[in-house]
Amino acid sequence: MENNIESLEKNLTYQDLITYFESGSKPKSAWAIGTEHEKFAYYKDSLLPLQYDGPSGVRSLLENLSERFDWLPIHENGKVVGLCDKYKSDRNVSIEPAGQIELSGAPLGNIHETNNELFTHLREVKVIGEELGIDFLNIGFAPSWKLNQMPKMPKKRYDIMREYMQSVGSMGLDMMHRTSTVQVNLDYSSEIDMVNKLRVGLALQPLATALFANSPFYENKNSGYISYRSRVWTNTDAGRTGFLPFAFDKSMSFEKYMDYALDIPMYFLYRDRDYLPVNKITFRDFMNNGFKAQSGKLIYPTLDDWSNHLTTLFPEVRLKQFIEMRGADVGMPDMIIALSSFWVGLLYDSNSLQSVCDLTSDWTFDEIVELRKNVMRFGLNSIFRSKKIDKVLLEILELSSKGLSSRRIFNIQGESEEKYLDPLFSIIEKKETSANYMLKMYNKDWSKNIDSVLFANTV
Repeated sequence: MENNIESLEKNLTYQDLITYFESGSKPKSAWAIGTEHEKFAYYKDSLLPLQYDGPSGVRSLLENLSERFDWLPIHENGKVVGLCDKYKSDRNVSIEPAGQIELSGAPLGNIHETNNELFTHLREVKVIGEELGIDFLNIGFAPSWKLNQMPKMPKKRYDIMREYMQSVGSMGLDMMHRTSTVQVNLDYSSEIDMVNKLRVGLALQPLATALFANSPFYENKNSGYISYRSRVWTNTDAGRTGFLPFAFDKSMSFEKYMDYALDIPMYFLYRDRDYLPVNKITFRDFMNNGFKAQSGKLIYPTLDDWSNHLTTLFPEVRLKQFIEMRGADVGMPDMIIALSSFWVGLLYDSNSLQSVCDLTSDWTFDEIVELRKNVMRFGLNSIFRSKKIDKVLLEILELSSKGLSSRRIFNIQGESEEKYLDPLFSIIEKKETSANYMLKMYNKDWSKNIDSVLFANTV
């Protein structure tokens, strides 16, 4: 039987990899919204990040959530490292490398459902947190903790990644341990639809970074950046992060993204419930030559390997069997929901999508990269084509609002999904992002006390 399995693995073709993306295409009636967000957990008494072990550690938090609510524990080497929903296999809670708690939401039909899902999760973690003396910090970069203060979670894939990160970039370990983000996962109907959404997502990602900026501090002081998290990502691993110049080519396709992913070095393989380091071979090498394990067995790729590899690429917009928008700092709950609303309004309404395609059609790759550099420092004060980006953002927000309105999806109070954009319109009106507000308070009312930053961003 084992030889038969190996033979099947070896027959994986490049067309299989393209078909993997193609099979993600869904009719508009089946499009869903997936929202993922991370948050730091910390002890209320010491204001330090949670360790894994201990009566009030990450392990205890996960075990209590499992015992009290509708979650089942996920174990690795006998230790609980996450939770899966008892009733929805596509919703889970996981732990990031330094114990950031991540909710990976289920694919849902509308923003009202996303809002309910988020606040149900936050109520659950708050109940357990109150009992254990734990609080949760929604901010893009840890404002006071040093790298050597960050705990390490007992997941082998993270051990392999830590080793790898020290050989590329300069801030990979900071990315793993001191950042938290929020992302929105959206569907596409075809290759053409994917290309349009991917291009728009990449073009607008710097604007989203500015609008959702929420990480201006570094080790107890003003970092000089509105989004220090973004700065960290630009110094993590140039080969697998940032923007995708080929996405703006007329020939952009599933195959183009496949070629990009094939030439990114792999972190690991997962076999027999264990992670195997692979010494930076690319997936293309793996396809052509297989991988010789320490046992001497020659391993060949499967679609599961391809799927896992795609999760280890970190561009600002990522393609799997759906599209992930990845350019925003995590913020308070209303901003998490606002991010999903922002992208749904733009990408799930054909008129709004066409309008934003037209708006960005002549934006060059170099302009987008330069804008990203500027927004991480200057936020809404950044200049794009001789005008501040708040003007551009207002136009884009109005398109998103029209897109949400056209969906005509209402909650039991009769409110449209548009309501979730209110925090974003308020930011444009006040010309003040979450990061700007924190810096203002830090310099005045908070008397440069970084602890106040924690309290202001605690869920």
